[in-house]
Amino acid sequence: MKINASAALLTAAVLPCTAVYAADSTKIGYGQGTAVDEKNRPVDAVQFNSRFGDLDAFALSGDDKRIIITFDQGYENGYTARILDTLREKNVQAIFFLTGPYAKTESALVKRMINEGHILGNHGMTHASLPTLCDEDAKKEIMSLHDYVMNNYGYQMQYFRCPCGEYSEQALETAKNCGYKTLFWSSAYVDWNTNCQPDPAEGLRKLTDAAHGGEILLLHSVSATNAEILGQLIDNFRAGGFEV
Repeated sequence: MKINASAALLTAAVLPCTAVYAADSTKIGYGQGTAVDEKNRPVDAVQFNSRFGDLDAFALSGDDKRIIITFDQGYENGYTARILDTLREKNVQAIFFLTGPYAKTESALVKRMINEGHILGNHGMTHASLPTLCDEDAKKEIMSLHDYVMNNYGYQMQYFRCPCGEYSEQALETAKNCGYKTLFWSSAYVDWNTNCQPDPAEGLRKLTDAAHGGEILLLHSVSATNAEILGQLIDNFRAGGFEV
């Protein structure tokens, strides 16, 4: 099938971690907020790019025609194969951010992601909040998973997503000095609570209404709602004039 390689919005060569920091270590919890600009982009995401772009950290891509779909892969809940089926049917390339346990226990699904042209991202070996770690442990959190995926799948990851959405200036600098670009998101909703899933129609409406150019959409593959609405959501994005 034809994979749209331009969904790989940024590139980075992963290098050994080396740095001495003077950056701010204050822990910040990321959120895209509710206020939007004239392009329907969350104002907080726009400001995040402006503030942290020089640290290779982004909440929006630079392509105002595209929506990039990303999934956080903390554990398997039985929906990822269906999600992959939909992405293949719709000819969409997504980014899957793996934790260490997922990479170690779900080899068939990870191999399928690679074989079908998707991008693997690094979500931390143990999903630890980077700002709570010392420098060496923060590097280990990133690079131990990087090395595991390289050694076991022959795949070099280049995008990092901060576990728990928690970051600091120092944490972003750590990721950059490990050769990574850090991707947050500009659209998300409460889809991760498996005991209280969004109503599919309401979830579809929310995500469709929030669409904007340069969007980085965060979804969780543990969500039954996401597995149900993904195909229609992609169709809605395209009907709105966006590339996916």
